[in-house]
Amino acid sequence: MNLRAYWRFIVVFYGFFPLIFAYIRDRNRFLVVGQSRRVTAEMQQHRAEVLLDTLLTLGPTFIKLGQLLSTRPDILPKQYIEVLSSLQDDVPPAPWAESKQVLEEDLGPVEETFDEFDTEPISGASLGQVYLGTYEDEQVAIKVRRPGIEDLVEADLKVLRWSIPILVRFMGQGQAFSLDSLADEFAKTIREEMDYGRERRILVEIQGNFADNNRMRIPSPIDDASSARVLTMEYLPGTKINDLDTLDEKGIDRTVLATELQRVYLQMMIEDGVFHADPHPGNLAVDDEGRIIFYDFGMSGTVTPFIQDKIIEFYIAVANQDIEAILDTLIEMGTLSPEADRQVMANVMELAIADARGEDIEQYRVNQIIDQVESTIYEFPLRLPRNLALVLRVATVVEGVCVTLDPEFDFISVATDYLTEQGYREDTAKRLAKEAGQQVQKTTQALFTVPPKLDDVLDTVQRENLTVNVQLDDENHVLDKLAKRISYSILVAVGLLSASIIYAFTNEWRISIAILGLTVPMVFFLWQSFREPRGLRARPQFTRQGMRQRREEDSNR
Repeated sequence: MNLRAYWRFIVVFYGFFPLIFAYIRDRNRFLVVGQSRRVTAEMQQHRAEVLLDTLLTLGPTFIKLGQLLSTRPDILPKQYIEVLSSLQDDVPPAPWAESKQVLEEDLGPVEETFDEFDTEPISGASLGQVYLGTYEDEQVAIKVRRPGIEDLVEADLKVLRWSIPILVRFMGQGQAFSLDSLADEFAKTIREEMDYGRERRILVEIQGNFADNNRMRIPSPIDDASSARVLTMEYLPGTKINDLDTLDEKGIDRTVLATELQRVYLQMMIEDGVFHADPHPGNLAVDDEGRIIFYDFGMSGTVTPFIQDKIIEFYIAVANQDIEAILDTLIEMGTLSPEADRQVMANVMELAIADARGEDIEQYRVNQIIDQVESTIYEFPLRLPRNLALVLRVATVVEGVCVTLDPEFDFISVATDYLTEQGYREDTAKRLAKEAGQQVQKTTQALFTVPPKLDDVLDTVQRENLTVNVQLDDENHVLDKLAKRISYSILVAVGLLSASIIYAFTNEWRISIAILGLTVPMVFFLWQSFREPRGLRARPQFTRQGMRQRREEDSNR
């Protein structure tokens, strides 16, 4: 395994080297010389296409990685997201002889296990492929894991683990945080997706959660014909959910479909805590009665009670258009840095809510905010903790499906109605009233406790005996840089002055040259400290000053 991982590391490094070198060159980091350069949208588009080709060439693990990256705007810029969104998990199927070997090792002879078996797969993916057959006179779909995929995936995961510490050295703190969380999430997700036993258990659990819902269908697994590498389930044919013409021909209301789809996922997230995490159109279909069929539960996730509560608070804040509450919830979930410019973020949220409601937005606001946010979100103070990355993926993909079904779909209205029906908005109102009462109680108590304490402080000041402890938060190492510059400047000044005095009074030019030789490195270090591109500036943040600067640069081009 290690030998294979070492070889894969070389292959992967060779594939990604042009992109890595270009990234380093853009920022003038460590290995190359020259000024930092501005990366245009055209350059990013070209690099995104190169990245797409590289992922396809490297095989199944990296195809899955590319799909996950396409939902992570905190790591990649807009152009990359758009290109990688077209990455389909559709690869040529493995030869039947290899799949047959997996089937017979796990279930026994194919002819004895199944009444009929079509050896031509109906779909082929990077981790497995699906066949049609008949089991005890019932038509079934048989999902077979791709032969030998486990060793390849484990080798590639080792390569990713080895690569992360190298990559983070060339990235900002925000991107490094997100990249590290993505690596952990990806390793867990792809291992779970290869475990068909787990998929079977999740399928049964979600099916039970929606036993009373007659607007959706989930195929039932067949335990006697399943294993860790083979999953046999009932076959439920239907029309792909994005085949709009066929849906219209059958007279199916697409707005109703979109509404039901969002309500299903709201229940999974808020009520059940377990959800189907890969709702792209290939995994969603509609039967002739208008019921939504869910396929492929290999990618699934769970939500903790804490996150469930925060999702509820977030939706309620959005429904009430309470921007401050939205920002507070994002900070509590760990997705927004507390140091973010709240005014800028508030403008972004207002625009996002208006867009979600389908309201008309002035074009100049779109140009000034949306485009710039999308193009710089990987420098944004947004973070995606591991337990929220799949939630974001689901929300993003479901939104795309719903808008495809109904371009005027109102997500906020549907979520608001659902929360109201389930009693969450009323419960939240009661909770807020209770918290407000507690705050009034604390404020009243403070009216009696603060004045005596303040009187003690004033007495201490009057006695000139007041001590104040001050702690400086220097995340950007500004003081450290200033100290180094002062030290270098003093050493250079002392060296030049010493050489001059010694030569002037003793005429010992050899000693003076030696001193100057020792001073030259200090001159270089001093010059280098002023030459650093970021100097004493803070880490890049999406601020109003940054927006103005980008607008000025765009207008000058």
